Amino acid sequence: MPHLFSPIKIRSIEFKNRLVVSPMCEYSSEDGFANDWHLVHLGSRAIGGAALVIAEASAVSPEGRITAGDMGIYKDEHIGKLKQITDFIHQNWSVAGIQLAHAGRKASHEIPWKGGAQILPGQPNGWQTLAPSAIPFSSSLQPPLALDKAGIEKVIADFKAATLRAIAAGFKVIELHGAHGYLINEFLSPISNHRTDEYGGPFENRIRLLLEITEAVREVWPEENPLFVRISATEWTEGGWSADDSVALAKILKDKGVDLVDCSSGGNVSHAKIPIKPGYQVEFAEKLKKESGILTAAVGLITESAQADTIIQQGQADLVVMARELLRDPYFPLRAAHELGHEVKWPVQYERAKWQ
Repeated sequence: MPHLFSPIKIRSIEFKNRLVVSPMCEYSSEDGFANDWHLVHLGSRAIGGAALVIAEASAVSPEGRITAGDMGIYKDEHIGKLKQITDFIHQNWSVAGIQLAHAGRKASHEIPWKGGAQILPGQPNGWQTLAPSAIPFSSSLQPPLALDKAGIEKVIADFKAATLRAIAAGFKVIELHGAHGYLINEFLSPISNHRTDEYGGPFENRIRLLLEITEAVREVWPEENPLFVRISATEWTEGGWSADDSVALAKILKDKGVDLVDCSSGGNVSHAKIPIKPGYQVEFAEKLKKESGILTAAVGLITESAQADTIIQQGQADLVVMARELLRDPYFPLRAAHELGHEVKWPVQYERAKWQ
């Protein structure tokens, strides 16, 4: 059996292979509601053979959305459509996950295909952005409002409430979004976090918000269900968050009930120079796995079946998380199994198309 198609059990959930659909923003919601686009987008990738399908970054509050088109999980009315989606995913031999997110200072923007510009408070689809410190992502943007203690407590409560909704909606995996320059990442980084209270300054203070969110989520998230955290393992910037910081964080998260760290990078420093190439972030998944002992997921320009299989075979990561290749080909897992010489179960409706 190819290593990519070996099952793995995390807590009580068994994943049939190591291929995961990355959470990918669709910018196709109104007031945070999922709709038929999300049902087909996520459902087709379950049919395509991925072991875990993670719904896009879903805002825990209206102000936590990147755009007004973001999916949300900030009110109970969102649950119904999400439950339809998770039911469909589970009926098709995959596991449904959701990424809980707050965009922080990178919120209140236009959707990408309309230019992606920042929208100021008071303008249509615009609102006040929030961050650890009043530092904009780039000099061309308006600065965010620095969160006070009450604002921080609200963020933690919003993540906890979103977790309860995720349970009601039938999700079996939660991933906390601590990467790509969004709110949690902003607190982690000394570049964006200039606070002088217990949430800023030394490493142990800057990780405090993530740890408190993790603890609040674990209080209500079922013990038998996995909890993941996505981080930017490095900021690719001197003086910023580093891979060694990520290892230290992973060790603490493991003790707090986090099962896996999803290792991305960048997104919090506008001028960072990132050496993009196939598999350019895999080294961080390998480093965290070997030095912290936590399970990891590898992401970043992984597009070939042999490439993905090698990552698992060499012990560089425990899961392979794919995004753009699964947009191009929702059935990549079925194709990968064929290319690696492994027989997998196809939907009966599609069996006539199986490779012989």
